[in-house]
Amino acid sequence: MKSRRVRQSEFGNALEAVLEPSEAASTARIVFEDVFDVLKKPDQPLTDREESELLSIQNQLLQGEPVQYVLGMADFMGLRFKVDARVLIPRMDTEELVIQVERWIKKNDKKQAKLLDVGTGSGCIALTLKSHFPSLHVTALDYSAAAIELAAENAKVLGLDVNFIEANFLQKSQQPDSRFDIVVSNPPYIPPSERIHMPTRVIEYEPDLALFVPEEDPMLFYQAIGEYAFTQLNPDGACFFEINEFRALEVMEVLKKIGFKTVECIQDLSGADRVVWAAI
Repeated sequence: MKSRRVRQSEFGNALEAVLEPSEAASTARIVFEDVFDVLKKPDQPLTDREESELLSIQNQLLQGEPVQYVLGMADFMGLRFKVDARVLIPRMDTEELVIQVERWIKKNDKKQAKLLDVGTGSGCIALTLKSHFPSLHVTALDYSAAAIELAAENAKVLGLDVNFIEANFLQKSQQPDSRFDIVVSNPPYIPPSERIHMPTRVIEYEPDLALFVPEEDPMLFYQAIGEYAFTQLNPDGACFFEINEFRALEVMEVLKKIGFKTVECIQDLSGADRVVWAAI
């Protein structure tokens, strides 16, 4: 029988039927480390039950389902989150957003600040920030009741206290009637016309509600969240957004027109425009 290391290599090779070689190898590593404990048992062969489980996982991946949904979990900034088709998969792009919020908190000594996360999904932004700054008062909002349910499950597993609210933020009557020091959001920002450029596994498996904005109004959420933040932020507060890298100037212009005096764009490690933040 073959060792787990050998089976991992074979598994990765099989996934190259649907993934680029580097992604296939990365996916195989995730599966064998998280499911089959290859780091602790590298030379031990899989049991018959494990071989059956591996075949099931392989079939799902070959059909295009994202590995995070297949395994029911995703890693984000050192934490593990339960994920499924109710929410977007946490991505490294969003880590840059969290990093910038954390830098601002430290620089401005806001470790006990009130923070609102709009469109929380799995809760990865809100819960990561709460984990790193336990004294933060965090509220997380989402239109999807299913997303709120999953985010609350993640909070319970991680032992973190976050106030989750189901609400349609685009309806002003459903917006929190509170003041905050920080508003953060990774809102839907992809026009439907860009669907053809997206990976099949994203458009077939991840929720449209969390991805797409109306073609005729791609700034919809930035406008609504920006207007809310301008009125509800405390005087020394700030808002932070993940953005479509090709629309940074549009997002910045929206925030400037709302009235924000400081509006800046920050690039991620690949040099792409990724975060816009603003302060009154």
